[in-house]
Amino acid sequence: MTLASDDKVLILFRHAKAEQVFGKPDHERELTGRGVRDARAAGAWLHEHELGPELVLCSSATRTRQTWAAAEEGGACGETVEFSDSIYSGGAETVLRSLRDAPGEVQVVMVVGHNPTMAMLASGLSEGDGSSAAHDCLAAGFPTSSIAVLRYAGPWSGLAFGTAALERCHVSRG
Repeated sequence: MTLASDDKVLILFRHAKAEQVFGKPDHERELTGRGVRDARAAGAWLHEHELGPELVLCSSATRTRQTWAAAEEGGACGETVEFSDSIYSGGAETVLRSLRDAPGEVQVVMVVGHNPTMAMLASGLSEGDGSSAAHDCLAAGFPTSSIAVLRYAGPWSGLAFGTAALERCHVSRG
């Protein structure tokens, strides 16, 4: 993907389907078989659309780590991966602060996280700007293994609600 120097791409990726086990701590929940297949399909979709992030900010939860690993098996690639407790436990504002701290030379950033944060970020950052089909997809819900692709012009430090355009929304199923 070729971008102008100020153009940025933000990929918001909700983790794949996870187990529901009574008594198991939320942070330790693992992907189901379907979740692994869906995450691999997401990786294939990212590869097919040449969406290779230079920086991946991934929640520290087991299911998000497994989602990213399965996506890589499917063809996704990321130059640098950082695992973060704040992506796991923080809301939209916390994740937005993490994005604002991204190095200036990085043009494509992915967040592998949780709902409702991922959907709230996609909606809030774009505020209706971008593809109507992508907004329809987002409005229909942001189920597990969903990916939102946003474009933003400017430094990461200036990223704010209403400053991006939602270009694509995709629900991966394997």
